[in-house]
Amino acid sequence: MSVARLADLADPSACRRLVLKVGSALLVGKDGKARRDWLAGLVAEIAAARRNGQDVVVVSSGAIALGAATLGLPKGGRASLADAQAAAAVGQIALAELWSELLGGQGLIAAQLLLTLEDLEDRRRYLNAAATLGRLLEAGAVPVVNENDSVATQEIRFGDNDRLAARVAQAARANAVLLLSDVDGLYDRNPADPDARLLPQVRGVTAEVHAMATGGSGSGMGSGGMTAKLQAAEIAERAGIALVIINGTFENPVARALGGGIGTIFLPRRRDGARKAWLGGRIRLKGSLVIDTGAAEALALGKSLLATGITEVEGDFARGDVVAIRDGEGYMLAQGLVEYDAAECALLKGRRSGEHGEILGYAPRSAVVHRDQLVLK
Repeated sequence: MSVARLADLADPSACRRLVLKVGSALLVGKDGKARRDWLAGLVAEIAAARRNGQDVVVVSSGAIALGAATLGLPKGGRASLADAQAAAAVGQIALAELWSELLGGQGLIAAQLLLTLEDLEDRRRYLNAAATLGRLLEAGAVPVVNENDSVATQEIRFGDNDRLAARVAQAARANAVLLLSDVDGLYDRNPADPDARLLPQVRGVTAEVHAMATGGSGSGMGSGGMTAKLQAAEIAERAGIALVIINGTFENPVARALGGGIGTIFLPRRRDGARKAWLGGRIRLKGSLVIDTGAAEALALGKSLLATGITEVEGDFARGDVVAIRDGEGYMLAQGLVEYDAAECALLKGRRSGEHGEILGYAPRSAVVHRDQLVLK
């Protein structure tokens, strides 16, 4: 049995393990202080899920907002990268203490896990994070995860905890991700429009679905938006994980949403193997290979990418980096681990395999991107 509707999130036979993401605007009030009463109600719901036989992993924002208020920093601590890092260093202590106290009040043990983008983009570090999550859950703890904003930079960071939650769900082998938002779910247009309609179910995130979303955070406190949530749904679905968006602004938001069927559930269209799910969820791409129509058709049939089909090489990447594979119109077809660096790819593009040894001066590899190291979008 798998998650197919909102009510299934409360059913341990369908959802044995749940990742719950809480944003800054819900956790921290306009005064920069934690909304303790609201969070206490949410923690009670987490405790109820645990008593029901479910594992729960929390992905919690709020460190920057809490730290900025303590330090008196402008723009909620987001005026500069240095401000955000300093605010996070102060706020993370308060955030951890808050979760530890409230979970402890329910007889639960909180465990803090701070991750950077590179922790989940590098395969070895990803597996280490996955092992840590698994052991904490096995020991009965509630992992509370956040991006390590004190050391993350603009170039190597998630930037929003929606996508982090989806990657954590992959690592934790969760059945579903539950994102608490400030709206009931995904609408077919701007929810401020009186004719806007809530979509209760979405099967696969298509270009049409993306067109319904608007980026940015309405609160000015967080860093996500509906676009980030759709990107999170795309990451989750690669591992066969359902993703749900509900309104977190109410007291006991989970019970309200699941009991009333109020929210949007994104049902996965695929279930990649563990390695390909990790690869397809990679966010930081080092470059691009532009390919012709014949190569695009070959990829669609499950074949590897050969140099003869490459028309352009973009970016500066090394062997083993993840690159995007695009068509001539710029549409992303796939991504994968490249077998050559950018300079070698530039030499090989458009050339047949029999010429590669003479061009490179050594025995060539079987493909530029092998099908076992490639995932279609």
